[in-house]
Order: sequence, then C-alpha cells, then structure tokens
Amino acid sequence: MQKPAFAPALSLLIALAVPASQAMAQAAPYPQRPITLVVGYPAGGSTDLVARTLALDLAARLGQPVVVENAGGAGGSIGAQKVASATPDGYTLLVGANNEMAINGLVRKSVKYSLKNFTPIGLLGSQPLVLTTTPTSGIKSTADFLRSAKSRPGQMTYGSSGVGTALHVAGEMVKQQGGVFLTHIPYRGTGPLTTDLIGGNLDLGVFVMSSALPLIRSGKLVALGTTESKRSAVLPNVPALSETPALKNVDIGVWFVLVGPSGMPAPVVARLKTALTETLAAQDYRKTMEASGSVVPTGQPDLDKYLVSETEKYRKIVEFANIKDE
Repeated sequence: MQKPAFAPALSLLIALAVPASQAMAQAAPYPQRPITLVVGYPAGGSTDLVARTLALDLAARLGQPVVVENAGGAGGSIGAQKVASATPDGYTLLVGANNEMAINGLVRKSVKYSLKNFTPIGLLGSQPLVLTTTPTSGIKSTADFLRSAKSRPGQMTYGSSGVGTALHVAGEMVKQQGGVFLTHIPYRGTGPLTTDLIGGNLDLGVFVMSSALPLIRSGKLVALGTTESKRSAVLPNVPALSETPALKNVDIGVWFVLVGPSGMPAPVVARLKTALTETLAAQDYRKTMEASGSVVPTGQPDLDKYLVSETEKYRKIVEFANIKDE
C-alpha cells in the first residue's frame, strides 16, 4: 500500500517537534516542582528551626512548595553527602552549619565530600554559643569559672552535644585561650547533656543560644558568657567571654548556610540568591530568627572565602585539642 504523500512531511514535523518540546521544557523558568531542603539533624534542633523558617518564606517567593527533609547522622555528614551527590538542578539543597560544612572533614575519616562539592548560595544567619552552669554550682561569673578551673586542673567537666561538634570545638577554644584544663564529656545531642547538667553530673555545658535560652530564662541554667565577640541581643546582661582579658580572643559561633550540589546552572543559582536576599530582608523571617538568638546578615559575604576561612579557624583548634571522631 502506497504511503500518503504527506507522510514524509508529517514525520519530519514530529522529529522536529521532539527536540523543540525538550528545549521548551529546559527553558521553563525555575522552579517547576517542589524543592527539598535537607537538614543533617533530627527535627527540633537549631538547624532544623532555621530550615523550616526559611522554607515558609522561600515557598512564597518561588511559587513552589519547599519541603524540609531531616537526614540525621554522623554530625550532619549524612545529609550533606546526600546533597553533594544529588542532581545539580536546584531541587535538592542543604541548610548546613559549622559541623558538616567545616568541622567534620577535619575530624571524621568517613567524610567523603569537601567544599568543592557544593554550590554556595548564601549565609542565612548565625548565633553565639553560651557557656552555662547550674544555680547550685557556686560559679556565678567567668572569673569564678577560671579561678575554679585553675585550682583543680582536669577535675572540672564540660559537656557538649558530641565529639567534633561546634559546641565541643568552642569548649576547646575556651580551654586554649584561658589556659585551663577541663575534661570534655560528649553526649549524643543536647537532650541528655541538659539532663546531666541540671542533675549535677556536670560542672559546665556549652549550648547553642536557641537551645539554652529557655533554660536560662527559666532559671534552670546560669549563663556565664557568650562565645562571639559581642554580647547577644537576647541576653544583653550576659557578658561575652571575650570581655574577660584571659579569654579576649574567644570568638566562635554557629552559622547556617544554604548550598546546593556543585555544577548548578547559573540562572538557577541567581534565582535562589534573589529569593534569599528578599527572604533575609523580610520582617517575619528576621523576627523569628532574632527571637531565637540569631543574627541575620544585612549583606552577603563571599561565601566561598567565608567557608574556607572558617574551616581554617577550626583546623587550628582541632589540631590543638587533637579532636578525632573515627
């Protein structure tokens, strides 16, 4: 049977239509479907709070749902590796913090990713850590703490949320700067750390501000000092540790960043950066973040350089304290 005369022309049109439809799909403005924000910790922590606050505002600005996925384990490394290995299309992003972005590679042999495996998008905020004790400890100030620590070297204990965490590194910075010997007690998260500290099984505890704030305000813990160079706006009567001459160089906090896999298309990165700039300026976002003790940036650093410099800062402390988490 002879084919219709228009058959070759029809076949040509179909052949041309397929690549044309693909090109249209590729040219469709980002995003076209829901975006996942991966958090390398269980729900309820400081990084999770930042991610959920960010997700609400980003969703409104991008016109697509933004879903938080908790992939906890290995100090945030499991979640970070998930994003580092993801397709770089802008639909899988990481809300990361110090641990997984700067510290874990220094202390964990199991970490297979590095900064080069990520596309930096922006700094979301930061908050200080706080050195705490209990009302019954007899320690009322930083001076009391240093005097007690020097009088019984190695006998005072401080707890953190785990080996190689930002809380642990901050404690080691205090030891290094203050010239004191404290015994570190690692915990699997701030829950058991809080229980033991309030129960009198520890002398001191290092917390992220957002975790410590309710306990300080309720009188269950006493804040001796915050770890950034300036006092925290949510605890203005608590001195920065650096106000004590022996601890003048203590300056460390927890920061949060938004990154994606390496190799993301430039237009996608630009769209995300624009949406993030708008979010950081939004009153609802700033109010929620600041209420938890965070400082929201008014401008953006060169995030590549920022992450490199922060990693080098932690490297010095990790080497000083010989921190390893096999």
